[in-house]
Amino acid sequence: MTYAQDMPTAADTALASALRLSVLRLARRLRAERSDTSLTLSQLSALASLERHGALTPGELAAHERVQPPSMTRLVASLEQVGLVARTAHATDRRQVVLQVTAAGSDLLSEDRRRRDAWLSRQLRELDPADRAVLRQAAAVLDRLAGA
Repeated sequence: MTYAQDMPTAADTALASALRLSVLRLARRLRAERSDTSLTLSQLSALASLERHGALTPGELAAHERVQPPSMTRLVASLEQVGLVARTAHATDRRQVVLQVTAAGSDLLSEDRRRRDAWLSRQLRELDPADRAVLRQAAAVLDRLAGA
């Protein structure tokens, strides 16, 4: 690949800008549908990561969330204080603890997802079938972009 092929075109830049703005607006609107606004977005994200990946050490959770371990320590302490996360002893390393989502944490995440999905489902019903088909395809593409 040459340098010229690596340079984004004006069309690529315009698409990138339009996608960025659309995704940010949609994310902002979905955040407005949160069921529990007492948690920060970072706390909610960490809780969801624990639920998705299962029991993790604080270091593993920090790596998943791409934050520094000291920040994760504070975040986990606040989640534990309100009963959404529990610590247990590590099976093989007594210096470590393992974190897991409590039933209350799972319930909170389920309600949060239910509310956001319900709002988005209502919005999707307003679109014509062709637009919904485009979004079905775009969802997979956006997921690949996010994983890059």
